[in-house]
Amino acid sequence: MEITELDFHLPPELIATHPAQPRDSSRLMVVRRAAETVEHRHFYDLPDLLEAADVLVVNDTRVLPARLVLRRPTGAMIPGLFLSEIVPGRWEVMLRSRGKLSPGDALHVERSSESARDEIAIRVAERLPERGRWVIEISPALPAAQLLERIGHVPLPPYIEKARRTAWNNEKPRHSGAELADLSGDAQETIDRTEYQTVYARLPGSLAAPTAGLHFTPGVLDRLAARGIGRLPVTLHVGLGTFLPVETQTLEGHKMHAETYSVPGATVGALRSLRASGKGRIVVVGTTAARTLESAAAEILGCEAPAADLAGSTALCISPGYRFELTDVLLTNFHLPRSTLLALVAALVGLERMRALYAEAIRERYRFYSYGDAMLILP
Repeated sequence: MEITELDFHLPPELIATHPAQPRDSSRLMVVRRAAETVEHRHFYDLPDLLEAADVLVVNDTRVLPARLVLRRPTGAMIPGLFLSEIVPGRWEVMLRSRGKLSPGDALHVERSSESARDEIAIRVAERLPERGRWVIEISPALPAAQLLERIGHVPLPPYIEKARRTAWNNEKPRHSGAELADLSGDAQETIDRTEYQTVYARLPGSLAAPTAGLHFTPGVLDRLAARGIGRLPVTLHVGLGTFLPVETQTLEGHKMHAETYSVPGATVGALRSLRASGKGRIVVVGTTAARTLESAAAEILGCEAPAADLAGSTALCISPGYRFELTDVLLTNFHLPRSTLLALVAALVGLERMRALYAEAIRERYRFYSYGDAMLILP
């Protein structure tokens, strides 16, 4: 399909720079596919919109503080992003430097105290073929997740950072624009470390949040459980490419970045039982959980062996014409134009219907992207 079919114009003021407060007060567009109706509700209505036999499938990945701010000995800043741990003390990263970087160059962590700088040593080890990618050696050689908690920053999407710099006064869930502008970098970092994480996040490994899950609160989860609606975890560690716009002329020409996933045996068994019973629907929270289930559908449904843990990697791109196997209901945010996430929504509701829904969301002033509002797509 032509990528222009997934394009739309979004007024900049509709880009959410922080979540609604409380989280479950975000708006919820409820789409019923068969009836072709739309309701405008709030996320705290979710338990009333589902059925007692339904089960939620959530991505329990935890976002790493993967954004790095490094400096040369001269003081020149080098922004970076942790990509993966090759072995403890040896990382693959993206670095953006205006000057020339070379293997052997020493760097230090921008936000550390002087004593911490002495404790953490970074050396550029190797340039990789992909543009901007490097291997660095960092000591002490602690596990990456542990060290990133000390030196990393929340890897917010660039559009949030840009919107914050230019439009602080557009939203008022928790702070006035002036108060937000007065927040120090460290204070905002502390807020984002909580807000850019789902309440059920468990396994560290993502470079971005599975954003449909950001709306949940303990109260909503309790009400869902009280209604008998179960919750099953899967894990997909969100990589660099998930939220990137497609830059090729066609969706088919776009190369998906592979991402690792796992499905616990208990989740496999519960999904098999649900399908065998013919009762209840699989309510998938977010496109990452949907891609996980659809990637593992053959192993989940087509195997008679006892339910066991599944693991793999996926570069699945879901687009119109795709037949969903394990996604009955989808809860998702409002996505970037020209993105594979938008293509997945179009695969579920139809391309023209998706366009109409997004046009209505813009007319109704829904908040878009990672910290924005949500859509519940029902059969």
